[in-house]
Amino acid sequence: MKKLDEIVVGTKVKVEEIRKESRFKRRLMDMGIIPGVDISIMGKAPLGDPIEILVRGYKLTLRKNEAMDIMVK
Repeated sequence: MKKLDEIVVGTKVKVEEIRKESRFKRRLMDMGIIPGVDISIMGKAPLGDPIEILVRGYKLTLRKNEAMDIMVK
């Protein structure tokens, strides 16, 4: 498994888990990022923060520290 922030642009991944100690866990789950959902990496800013993803048919922008808590495969 890798962290979402390590995935390259244009890749499609599946969420495996959100780290239990994440302070963003509830917020991420409220946005539809739950285990089993597919995510496509749409783009990244030049320094890697923020990250634009496509999840459940809508585009979402996450900060790098939020994306680090999402484990994908």
